[in-house]
Amino acid sequence: MGNRMTGMIIKGIGGFYYVEAADAVYECKARGVFRKRGMSPCVGDQVEISLSGDGTGAIEEIKPRKNQFVRPPVANLDQLVIVASTCEPSPNPLVIDKMLALAVDKQIHPLLVISKADLRDSGELVSIYEKSGIDTIVFSTKTGEGIEDIRSALAGKMSAFTGNSGVGKSSLLNCIAPHFQLATGQISQKLGRGRHTTRQVELFALPEGGYVADTPGFSTVDIERYEQIEKESLPYAFPEFIPFLHHCQFTSCAHICEKGCAVLAAVERGDIHPSRHNSYVAMYQEIKDRKEWEKK
Repeated sequence: MGNRMTGMIIKGIGGFYYVEAADAVYECKARGVFRKRGMSPCVGDQVEISLSGDGTGAIEEIKPRKNQFVRPPVANLDQLVIVASTCEPSPNPLVIDKMLALAVDKQIHPLLVISKADLRDSGELVSIYEKSGIDTIVFSTKTGEGIEDIRSALAGKMSAFTGNSGVGKSSLLNCIAPHFQLATGQISQKLGRGRHTTRQVELFALPEGGYVADTPGFSTVDIERYEQIEKESLPYAFPEFIPFLHHCQFTSCAHICEKGCAVLAAVERGDIHPSRHNSYVAMYQEIKDRKEWEKK
């Protein structure tokens, strides 16, 4: 048994895990015991490793995770950055709200970044979220608007980015950390675009401290398929609903169209944006219609 240390998995590839511990990165294999328990280490995990004489290591223990995604496999995120553009492609509030709700449900801090602010006014999109309690930053690569705010929002945290293709995730990352973009650009050139390649998740250190998870395929489709919010938890995944949830006339209120619903009254008063409530209703119907076997 070599010496033991604690670190974080920053990359996993073909059964090898690269663990950053005490300012160095060690190539490690996972002990067979995890397979027996049906556990598999993933990027973002805090782990204990033992080192052998040649500098390679073995993962001895996976520390409890505060959250995790199935696909892409990543654990212990502090922040999910949802990127939506003002146009080209035009924003889809339901997709945005699904991602925001999932982050809130998993107790990951959601950050909405509205890109391409130089191409179209972002006011309409911003107004949907200004009462939601969700941090929103308006960003443009052309003018540089929002870049410093995004940098400071990422500092010291472990963040992953999601958003439909074409919204400008790459150009945003390029502005924040050119070395990150270089690495991902080289990989996609090598692999050839458009081919289905199993790219692994990898964590990149940011100059200001913190990490960004390069999560190929962190698509809204995958997330919808693998991550489900329970019906009872859904209202709590909309932060601006919370003050009203226990003031409805009926305790079983679903906040859809019921008499005496405090959430609907808040929508009427303008305390909750109608677009957010529409997303909630659409998500509620989807969950309600999901058959039991689909949950497995």
